[in-house]
Amino acid sequence: MDPYAALRYKEFNIFLVVRFAMVFAWSMQFIVIEWQVYSLTKDPLSLGIIGLMEVIPAVGMALFAGHIVDQKEKRSLLIKCILGFSVISIGLFVITIPSLVVDLETRTILYAIYFLVFLGGIVRSFIGPTIFSLVALIVPKKIYPNAATWSSSTWQFASVLGPALAGFSISFIGVHWSMCVIVGFSIVALLTLFRIERKPILNPKIGEPVLQSLKEGLKFVFSTKAVFGALTLDMVAVLFGGAVALLPIFAQDILHVGAEGFGILRAAPAVGAAIMMLASTRFPLHKNAGKKLLWAIFGFGVCMIVFGLSTYFWLSVAALFVSGALDGISMIVRQTILQLKTPDHMRGRVASVNSIFVGSSNELGAFESGLTAKVMGTVTAVVFGGVMTILTVGTTAFVSPTFRKLDLQRDVEEHEREGA
Repeated sequence: MDPYAALRYKEFNIFLVVRFAMVFAWSMQFIVIEWQVYSLTKDPLSLGIIGLMEVIPAVGMALFAGHIVDQKEKRSLLIKCILGFSVISIGLFVITIPSLVVDLETRTILYAIYFLVFLGGIVRSFIGPTIFSLVALIVPKKIYPNAATWSSSTWQFASVLGPALAGFSISFIGVHWSMCVIVGFSIVALLTLFRIERKPILNPKIGEPVLQSLKEGLKFVFSTKAVFGALTLDMVAVLFGGAVALLPIFAQDILHVGAEGFGILRAAPAVGAAIMMLASTRFPLHKNAGKKLLWAIFGFGVCMIVFGLSTYFWLSVAALFVSGALDGISMIVRQTILQLKTPDHMRGRVASVNSIFVGSSNELGAFESGLTAKVMGTVTAVVFGGVMTILTVGTTAFVSPTFRKLDLQRDVEEHEREGA
């Protein structure tokens, strides 16, 4: 397959710009918030609460959001999502004004940040399904796997630069003006999105009752073994491998590397993932997808253990880099499974279930890491998460030989024939 097939479609390139700007802004925002909250509290549990405040609405609204996405025009819905994110970013810009931080009580500032993060969780419950559905309307079926790889690669590149810039911008211009940069990127995403034309609604059941629609979506996910297996495996691995949420503690109190080192640590896994995703455009992961996913998550768990035990900055960076490369494999395989196995009229609902299983597990993982760090200590919490990830992989490989033997080559060939 042509490694640049998806890039030959103008609207897909525009879509990548929108996705880059949004992920850059979102990932940078999360890092700046983490830094600000830990600087105010010096409490690892407060980092976990950030994740919890986002995951509650993201999970609570996810299924309903998937139903709405399947019923509505995708570009218009994404415009509304980006507008919502921009308003939240402006709120964070205001609440981090230095004079307010000095004058207001720490508790007041924390509650305001948690509230805005909560609103961000609502917006995020719509963004994931909308983006997943929009991609399928921009490119033909025969290049879905290639489009999924480029879309995921763009996500990772933004995840590299967002945290890296966050670390340096906190150091050079402070938290407040870092928030201003985030607002700027959200506006870029909004203006660029208008260059994509409105898309048709492919759902033949417009006006279908909400409960019936949700039931159909859940039934599809739980009855499709490849989809359910991939989501479950990745959810548990991310849940227990959420050491990234504790990076402010490692940067400030264990490795003693400050804001610049924090930016490097936060960017390291995304750099590894981005490199792996670029490589996958030339070396697809369709064959033996099940085994590759299992081995990737097993290696991810090992990297978490190494990172947790390390007291050397560059060893910690290396462990995070490799974990990111392995996580990149996991993401590509999972996204390819979803794109190939999901019918067009159910993409919103399936993507919403995916956000519950995988996307929200990042925030639950952040809460789990913050809680276990409070109870066990930071290093023990990270090592515990790595061990649990390895045990999860071993259990899945043992109890699900069908998933272990999963191969997507035939699905790819069928989509190529359909799109020919």
